[in-house]
Amino acid sequence: MLELKEVTRRVAGVDHLLDVSVRLEPGVMNVLLGQARAGKTSLMRVMAGLDRPGSGSVWFNGENVTGKPVARRNVAMVYQQFINYPGWTVRENIASPLKVRRAGKDEIAREVDRVAELLRLQPYLDRKPLELSGGQQQRVALARAIVKKASLVLLDEPLANLDYKLREELRAELPRLFKDSGAVVVYATTEPSEALLLGGRTATMSEGRVTQFGPSGDVYRRPNALITAQTFSDPPLNTLPVELSGQADRYPGARTLAFRAHHLRLQKRAPEAHTFNMEVVSTDITGSETFVHMKQGDLRWVMLTHGVQVFATGAPVTVYLEPADVMQFAANGAALTPAREAA
Repeated sequence: MLELKEVTRRVAGVDHLLDVSVRLEPGVMNVLLGQARAGKTSLMRVMAGLDRPGSGSVWFNGENVTGKPVARRNVAMVYQQFINYPGWTVRENIASPLKVRRAGKDEIAREVDRVAELLRLQPYLDRKPLELSGGQQQRVALARAIVKKASLVLLDEPLANLDYKLREELRAELPRLFKDSGAVVVYATTEPSEALLLGGRTATMSEGRVTQFGPSGDVYRRPNALITAQTFSDPPLNTLPVELSGQADRYPGARTLAFRAHHLRLQKRAPEAHTFNMEVVSTDITGSETFVHMKQGDLRWVMLTHGVQVFATGAPVTVYLEPADVMQFAANGAALTPAREAA
């Protein structure tokens, strides 16, 4: 188990981490979700021992490892920017952690072949990394982390440079790969959909703070604050000041109402549904889904609807929202009554 207790870190007068306290268990994907500069990489560097916190402590399996250098820890890291040994072949790169721990030749050959097959690297084993594409080089770095069998595995947006099909396959495969390894696995991403696909537990991050941590589905469905709901929404969360809703009596104590793009609908499902008359700004059709960007005064919303929907720019559109899908937040951003999450 990896535990961080009230970890804070400042660099050149700027707060990178603020009072971060989390406990990360082995056997589950621990996801750090947040936008750029949310603090994900800074937190991973403290976890690894690359940086020392200004205050607070880091514990691993009951031992205080604060300040213990990364060279003395059994840590594997994979960054979005792939890092390989350019003078070695792909086979030698993958085998390097096994050679460091003096594994036998048969074990090395077996593990290299296993991981190369998983990551589709067999045709490139005798090439140098610089002869490969960026995505192939990233797969080499990921393969090296897998065979190392480290106690702590830190994956910082490791699939960002891979093609769509392989990225989808590995998202499904990675939790299984590490499930029985005994390692604490931490995966950083900016994509809410990726956090949900990986399952496990998610820590949402904003401005150096962990805003919520728990089972990924629970954090998504029941955010504890507006900032958490915004972090875990793609397309962006739609918001509505309660005074503009015309329904302030229905939402006592709320300052902001919020709902996700798929909760706006073109058909009214219940008599009590809210009705909004909007103007179409633009339409994005992606396969079997359509994103409709719309406005009303200063409000800017996005609706996600199934099928191909064609709207002219500037056309009026009426959309409906069920009260059960509305999240309510107080003036300080804290959640009031969580919304029911639609299937």
